[in-house]
Amino acid sequence: MIINIQAEKIELAKMLLNTNDPEIIQSIKQIFKRESSTDFWDDLTTEQQAEINQGISEIENGDLVDFDSFMAKHR
Repeated sequence: MIINIQAEKIELAKMLLNTNDPEIIQSIKQIFKRESSTDFWDDLTTEQQAEINQGISEIENGDLVDFDSFMAKHR
């Protein structure tokens, strides 16, 4: 099923403009706030964050292995 995103957005805007229900409006605001404040980093464990930071540090220090060399060791 292909969704025309622009048409869906227009339909939602019409529905929002036609409602006088403050609970619906507040619910929609909460959805947008929740979506805009979610950062995947916050969902990672401290161990995962440490591993990512270590990888970044290794890259910055030039401690790299090219893909083919890495794969050759694991075949």
